[in-house]
Amino acid sequence: MADDETTVYTHGHHESVLRSHTWRTAANSAAYLLPELEPHLEILDVGCGPGTITADLAALVPQGRVTGLDAAEEVLGAARATAAARGLTNAGFTTGDVRALDFPDGSFDVVHAHQVLQHVGDPVGALREMRRVCRPGGLVAVRDADYAAMTWYPAVPGLDGWQDLYRRVARAAGGEPDAGRRLLSWARQAGFTDVTATASAWCYATEEERSWWSGLWADRTTASAYARLAVDGGHADRAGLDRAAAAWREWGRHEDAWFAVLNGELLCRA
Repeated sequence: MADDETTVYTHGHHESVLRSHTWRTAANSAAYLLPELEPHLEILDVGCGPGTITADLAALVPQGRVTGLDAAEEVLGAARATAAARGLTNAGFTTGDVRALDFPDGSFDVVHAHQVLQHVGDPVGALREMRRVCRPGGLVAVRDADYAAMTWYPAVPGLDGWQDLYRRVARAAGGEPDAGRRLLSWARQAGFTDVTATASAWCYATEEERSWWSGLWADRTTASAYARLAVDGGHADRAGLDRAAAAWREWGRHEDAWFAVLNGELLCRA
């Protein structure tokens, strides 16, 4: 894995990426954490992106406060708009770096990161920093996909190649695409001893879900930061990316198509 200083966010913030991120809610992406929430808690949402999960968390802690943090200022405008549209006054947003969080020790009751550690060159160090800003007895909650564990039907030629390509590009960018299976190991290396490890899956199987999922990945494969990294890094040429995008669209046209994304998740008691 590359040094954290050289890690590049593989996806970037192309519209096709935000199309996926804005679909995420606390219910479909943080269900493992929700039973632990109480109305007065203060939460840090690391890597908040367009803020849909952040807004849901803020609604669940009406006497508390949620701070959404992202490295990219350009995405925080959408996050602020999401919170404002819902009338939430207990959600704020700021830029920051999970490697060096600009908060005092013990600032939050819950420190949450969804699909973040797979993009961090030093996930163990990131977990230590998340623990530092978490109050004693509080929770560090993380959830990440595992690309090697993604599975689908039917076996459209080209999707296996897409999976292999994505994993190579992500690792060359300094991340670990198969993060889900590694979360427990990383947490233990970070010094956590009270850890609850679970897993859950996103499943796309309706006509609407297939169209949405295949379309966003087809577009992401040819037009996002990932596409540029794939070409600039010598992992694929434009024709190869076009073939992968075509495979995604072909998969999406099958009326019996099914896709599952396995996610590892942890609740770590500070």
